[in-house]
Amino acid sequence: MANAPKPTTVKKESSTASNLFATLVIPICILIGISLFIFVLGKPSNFTIDDSIAKANSQVSLAFFNDDTTHILPKVGNYGGMAYKGGFIVPILMGMLLMVFVFSIERLIVIGKATGKGSLDAFVKKIQSLLSSGNISGAAAECDKQEGSVANVIKSGLKKYGEMEDEKNMDTDQKCLAIQKDIEEATSLEMPMLEQNLTIIATLVSVGTLMGLLGTVTGMIKAFGGLANSGAPDQAALATGISEALINTATGIGTSTLAIIMYNILTSKIDKLTYAIDEAGFSIIQTYASTHK
Repeated sequence: MANAPKPTTVKKESSTASNLFATLVIPICILIGISLFIFVLGKPSNFTIDDSIAKANSQVSLAFFNDDTTHILPKVGNYGGMAYKGGFIVPILMGMLLMVFVFSIERLIVIGKATGKGSLDAFVKKIQSLLSSGNISGAAAECDKQEGSVANVIKSGLKKYGEMEDEKNMDTDQKCLAIQKDIEEATSLEMPMLEQNLTIIATLVSVGTLMGLLGTVTGMIKAFGGLANSGAPDQAALATGISEALINTATGIGTSTLAIIMYNILTSKIDKLTYAIDEAGFSIIQTYASTHK
């Protein structure tokens, strides 16, 4: 009994570079978030001292080195100062927001390369037309022009198609199965590369909300701490606590919202590529089956 020929596979790109990219991006984004928080949002020029405790010759820049910054308030309409008063969770959320941007852009670039140079829909229709006319070499040439993961998978199937033409020890059904298996294996090598780092974006959807909630809780703790003082409530402490809670809530929700939107956009693009591969692969198999009855 003759052995079935081994499926032709596309070359699998190493994931080392992608893993290294993710490993570097996460801490770098956090560091950038911390730097922006300290040096941009925390600039003394963004703040003023509460009039109730202001003293002669007091300077905001000097007050920043005091232990109690409760009465250092952001200037009216200064959103940088307002964000700074959100507390230590704000730079973490800023870093996470940067991660969403960076990983989304990186995935869009990778998926764009996988799509190829021209329109994917037009490419699939061209392949189907060439297969219908029996022009296998022309279909392979179109794959070379298109490039990208979809074209690589289809070209792998076309190559197996040509090998089956010379195979004498298999019937038509076995040959169609061999072509289908080759396309599936080629797809399994190409598609996982497109899904890398999507798990990070998906994780940021949940973690962004939870970090925002944590900031909300810490802010409310400070607010109620201001109310718990004996005598009149500390209005500055109360305002600072509520501000921290709301800023963290808004930043966390914003991070999660952007992550959800980008995750759905990216997965829909990957689904489109998968559908194009399935459509073209089905055409290859059906063409072989119909021409080798």
